[in-house]
Amino acid sequence: MSKGAQLLEEALSLPPTERAQLAEQILTSLDLREQSEIDVLWAQEAEERLDAFEEGRLKAVPAAEVFRGIRQSGR
Repeated sequence: MSKGAQLLEEALSLPPTERAQLAEQILTSLDLREQSEIDVLWAQEAEERLDAFEEGRLKAVPAAEVFRGIRQSGR
């Protein structure tokens, strides 16, 4: 088994929050874009989502419902 496959297998056995943290750290290490550019893109995304919500193109889902769905899916 390759080192990458072994690491992936170990990572997939972690709890979801630890997997998410690990994924974030790996993606951050790639440094594909400057952080300021990423921040601008996230701000644009947030504005677009807010606009869509205010215009009725996006439905809000209660957090309890979202977390219940996550727990039920086993993630």
